Amino acid sequence: MESFVATDSIVRKIWGKADTILFIFAGAAAEFALNKAVDWLYFTGRLPADPLGRLFSTVSYAHQIIFSDIDKANKAIDRMRMIHSAVEASRQAAIPDWAYRDVLFMLIYYSIASFEVMERPLTAGEKEEVFDVFKRVGVRMGLKDLPAHYNEWLLMREDHLKNNLQKSTYTIDLYRQYKKHLGFAGYQLLLQAQLLVVPQIVNNLLSLGKKSLSVPVLKGYKLIRILKLDRFLKAAILPAQYQAQLKALDRVST
Repeated sequence: MESFVATDSIVRKIWGKADTILFIFAGAAAEFALNKAVDWLYFTGRLPADPLGRLFSTVSYAHQIIFSDIDKANKAIDRMRMIHSAVEASRQAAIPDWAYRDVLFMLIYYSIASFEVMERPLTAGEKEEVFDVFKRVGVRMGLKDLPAHYNEWLLMREDHLKNNLQKSTYTIDLYRQYKKHLGFAGYQLLLQAQLLVVPQIVNNLLSLGKKSLSVPVLKGYKLIRILKLDRFLKAAILPAQYQAQLKALDRVST
């Protein structure tokens, strides 16, 4: 059976390392908190009750799709769409199309940004490959008005960032929940990771600070990873249930 994503694809390399996935998670946590449609996630009660679990669920779905054959990947995408449709039926309203695109755009952006922070700059062709994979996810979900190629996505992404983000009471509450669930040390590392990957407009809205302050932290983490001590750091900052989930996502040894 043909794979949804080619086995030698850069997308599998990006999503095959737990370290990169952690940065994708961190960036998504920032933008989820600012998105104008975040009230939809509050409607179910899942996000404020377990914000880390909700975000890990989104990341896990993407990971499952990337490492599955086409049939299984399509079933996972269809299941994801059905879950959202059930929420819409319960609320008797439709999730805006732009909100669906925002989540898809986040996965594209943070896949690229996280890999570049941890590994190396991606080529234009590799970025197009990342875009293509997630566009196929969006097409399967029935999303409308998707960009045709990576450069068009860049323009749409910029437009979405300018029009679909705001700091609200939901933002404040979510960050309070992040701190509660991660503890002081884990929360501080989350903020440092976000500084390294989020766009400037997200940084400004959240008042995260200067990116340069996170560079020593990143260098220190890379050294710890080289020494094969990163698992101890993850154990120290992540709640136990998420350590197991993160380990399950790691397809490439560090």
